[in-house]
Amino acid sequence: MDAHLKSKILSDLKDAFRSGDATRKMVLSLINAAIKNEEIEARVDARAGVLSDADILALIRREIKQHEESLLEAKNAGREDLVAQQTTELVMLRAYLPAQMSREQIAEIARQVIAEVGAKSPKQQGEVMKALLPKVKDSADGKLVNEVVRDLLK
Repeated sequence: MDAHLKSKILSDLKDAFRSGDATRKMVLSLINAAIKNEEIEARVDARAGVLSDADILALIRREIKQHEESLLEAKNAGREDLVAQQTTELVMLRAYLPAQMSREQIAEIARQVIAEVGAKSPKQQGEVMKALLPKVKDSADGKLVNEVVRDLLK
């Protein structure tokens, strides 16, 4: 199990402490605490107790989803201060994700998968998604993939 991402987060956390960047320090501390909690849980569950980069990426994605929900609530409540804070934190969190595929790149792979599966109608979207998601797992947002497939099968 590689812990490259965990090392990078810890290194960035140390740099944030040295530079006095309070927001970055807070975001990275939260991620670090979440990683430690997951590792403790992994030990209890009789897993290895060490998280892989894929596990850490999943954890960061969960944090991003929570921040997006908080951002939406802050916008609806008219809290511009929280909107700015959540937006800044989202940018920091997204920096640890692999580069995301564009809509065009997803569409290109989706067309190939649709041809492989032989899908002709929207009713076969599930089959296409089942074959497509493993190919774009870490590089594309599931909602965007779903939207692209739906558009291509119309």
